[in-house]
Amino acid sequence: MKDRIPFHDPYILLTESLTLDNRLLKQYRAIAHKLNPIVTVGGQGLTEGIQTELERALNDHELVKIRVNVGDRETRDDVIKALVEGCGAELVQKIGHTATLLRHVPNADPRKSNLQRPL
Repeated sequence: MKDRIPFHDPYILLTESLTLDNRLLKQYRAIAHKLNPIVTVGGQGLTEGIQTELERALNDHELVKIRVNVGDRETRDDVIKALVEGCGAELVQKIGHTATLLRHVPNADPRKSNLQRPL
């Protein structure tokens, strides 16, 4: 676990430097750059199957890309916001139709986790 990127605890004291957050986000974005979207939200919008698949993907991989192919920008932003709130993940990056989500798992499998395995 020495090569694992440190867990970002949202309850860290406010006196800690913000450069740590920016450094971690930059590392997460660099890792996500090489990933392909795992979950795709289509024209039917959010369904129970999509939420189930996203939960599975986050439990296995911790850092995932999703593709949201729905309506206009406001609708797309609402769907991404609902996915983030629904699964308890953190939004790392959003570019166009693609969003990157992160949710740390305490006992992640190093063979599946995008944060632990070399890409």
